[in-house]
Amino acid sequence: MNPFSKLKDLIHSLEDDFDKSYDKNNSAAGTRVRKGMQELKNEAARIRKEVQDMKNTTKAAGGAAAPATKAAPAKKAAPAKAAPAKKAPAKK
Repeated sequence: MNPFSKLKDLIHSLEDDFDKSYDKNNSAAGTRVRKGMQELKNEAARIRKEVQDMKNTTKAAGGAAAPATKAAPAKKAAPAKAAPAKKAPAKK
């Protein structure tokens, strides 16, 4: 089963319990909602790790999917300080 479909199915399975918990203040349904939300969180974390691993595998294999990084621009040299101007001799 596709991971996205699995997430959608899990969310749809909680719909009745959400209604019972929020609309009818059914505490048992609230417990089921909390349990389902924990499962949703765990599944989302698993999918996230799987996607991260796929990205890292592609990058490690030197795949073309990895974007090229730009080189940092070279630092410009500070402008040279001009020699101090010589003072003209004082006129008497």
